[in-house]
Amino acid sequence: MRLAETGQITGSTLDVGCGTGENALYLAERGLAAAGVDGAPTAIEKARAKATQRGLHVSFEVADALDLSVPTQQFDTVIDSGLFHVFSDEDRRRFTESLGRVVRPGGTYFLMCFSDQQPGDWGPRRVTQAEIRSAFSDGWHVNYIQPSAFETNVGDAHAWLASISRL
Repeated sequence: MRLAETGQITGSTLDVGCGTGENALYLAERGLAAAGVDGAPTAIEKARAKATQRGLHVSFEVADALDLSVPTQQFDTVIDSGLFHVFSDEDRRRFTESLGRVVRPGGTYFLMCFSDQQPGDWGPRRVTQAEIRSAFSDGWHVNYIQPSAFETNVGDAHAWLASISRL
C-alpha cells in the first residue's frame, strides 16, 4: 500500500505470486491496470470471485513464476510480496530470467522477502541483501533495499523491501 500511495507503483502492474489477489485488487481500486498470477488454482478462483464481487477488472491467471509465459504482455511494475524467498538458489536464477520476460525494459520489480535479520529458525528461508543483489546482477539495477516487515499471525517478521529496475 505504501508503494502505491507514494506513487512508486505506476502503469500496468502484475502481482506475481498473488495468492487470493488482495494486492492486485487494491491497485485496481486505485485506478491501475492490474493483473495477478499464482501457481495455486484455488487461490486464483478466489481472486477472480473477489474481483467480480467488487466490480473490478483484474486479470487473474494460473501460472508458474519460474516460467512466466502467461500473461504474454510486459508490465511497467511487477510486485512480489513473499514469493522470492521460497526459491532455491538455482530457482532464483530461473525466476529472474522469467521476470525479465514480463517486466518491460525500464520497468520496476518490487520485492518483499523475509530478511536474514529475523531471529530464530521458524518460518521461510531468510534472504540477505547480498543474495538479492547477486540474483539481480545481470540485466537489472537494484535501486534500493530497505528494512520492512511482514505482518503475521504471530507478530511482525523482519523483511527486505527492494526496488529493482530492468535494464
